Amino acid sequence: MTAIPSLQSCISQSAQPADTDIDSQSAPQQPSSLSFTEGFLLGQLSVVILIGAFIKFFIFGDPPSPETTASTRALARQSHDKGHRRSFSINSSPHVAGSSDVRHSSSNVLRNPPRLTTPIILAKTYYNVNAHQPESLDWFNVLIAQTIAQFRTDAHQDEAILTSLTKILNGPQKPDFLSSIRITEISLGEDFPILSNCRVHPVDDGSTEPDAAKLQARMDVDLSDLITFGIETKIVLNWPRPLTAVLPVALAVSVVRFSGTLSISFLPSVSHPTPSTHPSSSSHSQQPLSTTPTSLAFSFLPDYRLDLNVRSLVGSRSRLQDIPKIAQMVENRLHAWIDERCVEPRVQQIALPSLWPRKKNTRGPPSEEDDGLGIRASEPMRDIREEARREVEEERKKDREHWEREAAGGHPEGLRWRSRAEGGGYEMPGAMPL
Repeated sequence: MTAIPSLQSCISQSAQPADTDIDSQSAPQQPSSLSFTEGFLLGQLSVVILIGAFIKFFIFGDPPSPETTASTRALARQSHDKGHRRSFSINSSPHVAGSSDVRHSSSNVLRNPPRLTTPIILAKTYYNVNAHQPESLDWFNVLIAQTIAQFRTDAHQDEAILTSLTKILNGPQKPDFLSSIRITEISLGEDFPILSNCRVHPVDDGSTEPDAAKLQARMDVDLSDLITFGIETKIVLNWPRPLTAVLPVALAVSVVRFSGTLSISFLPSVSHPTPSTHPSSSSHSQQPLSTTPTSLAFSFLPDYRLDLNVRSLVGSRSRLQDIPKIAQMVENRLHAWIDERCVEPRVQQIALPSLWPRKKNTRGPPSEEDDGLGIRASEPMRDIREEARREVEEERKKDREHWEREAAGGHPEGLRWRSRAEGGGYEMPGAMPL
């Protein structure tokens, strides 16, 4: 009997810790569920705040003023130029190894002119770089205006600019996520650039020779116009399957103003030996000379200013118009495109044609000397010669087709068998008798 109460007491003592463990495990379940809900709500709220801040500051944020943007870009270009100082000038000629060893054939008839250095050229043209006043270039502005006006007239007549630009935009370099690009607007403007404040000064090109500085002309350029180029396309999402989503996009970029300093100089022609493919023959014979033509080099100083007006339209039903961040992206891309091509230290070179007067380049009415010597034929005689030449070519073509048809009709042995088949007595020289 005493064993039964002791057994009951053991069971009651062992049951008490189990109950306490169950209570301790069930008690913290309610606070954990509350912390998960709070964390979930806090995460959703943070995502909404991030999306709202992105839309407000990235898409609909106010762009900086043009003056602030221009000054920031100018400072960035100056710091970039200090870090990457160019090793050559706009007037520096390319150095070719072995060019100093080239010797031109001497002639007693063609006298060698004296060497013209920069001080001699300035003295002979009565130009003092320190005292000469800057020029206005009014006459040059008129010539440039006539050239641009003719270019605009030609572009409107045959629409060649529209066809060429459409072909370029839809070429192989077009990204895959863009559909066909259609040009919606092209305006070449109505005003003309104004060049002023032109001054000439010598520039050192890094040569060790004395008085080797080249001459460079610098002038201010100012253009206030409205040159517009507009396109429209569609951004296509091809993942996870083709044409998953399509977003229409329309963009129009207008150049409102451009101002800067233009540098122009001439690069003289340089003769250097052509590299030979046979090294053994170059030691016994003189290498042929290759001449680089005279070129015109121009570039803009880094402090130029380009003001653009970018209009954008994104979407089909609910459209977003004139998004500032798209305008900033387009402006940065255009500025980078210009900086990489024609902003110092980079230059653009244009090869100049030969300025020596030639007869084939002469235009105008024929002179009496040409008529008397028969050098220049009249237009009717030229037409008669062209017509006679065409008739002779047509007769030759007909004869050639006739002989080809006869050869295909059963006389493959040649001209001798065709002549005998036609009944003629013609034989080829040295023919064997039959």
